[in-house]
Amino acid sequence: MADMSETTTVLVTLTPDAAVKVRELLEAEGNPDLGLRLFVAGGGCSGMQYGMTLDEFQEGDEVLEVEGVKMLLDEMSAAYVSGSVVDYVDSLMGAGFTVNNPNAVSTCGCGHSFRTAGDTGDARSCGCGH
Repeated sequence: MADMSETTTVLVTLTPDAAVKVRELLEAEGNPDLGLRLFVAGGGCSGMQYGMTLDEFQEGDEVLEVEGVKMLLDEMSAAYVSGSVVDYVDSLMGAGFTVNNPNAVSTCGCGHSFRTAGDTGDARSCGCGH
């Protein structure tokens, strides 16, 4: 008999550190309609770049509840970041969010841009102007 169980890929997860920081940012805004929007846009050293902003729901968004945080993803971005983990790092080199994306076949040294297997754009060296 065939195994009928489904394997589901979690669209995006937040580390506990990232969730704490996002909740702090959302509380400071004082707007319960806001969530963390993770998006992907063309550009950056490697062809695509990540972006994050506090935003309200837009038609067509995927809405996730992750670690007590409402996350918003548009359809195009969701395809690129499926399975990613968002972390918040505070080190001597600075503080900020990072995205660990299993779909990226190469990333820029700054960690803000990436390329997937299907991308055919020119690979440029990282001067980290994104």
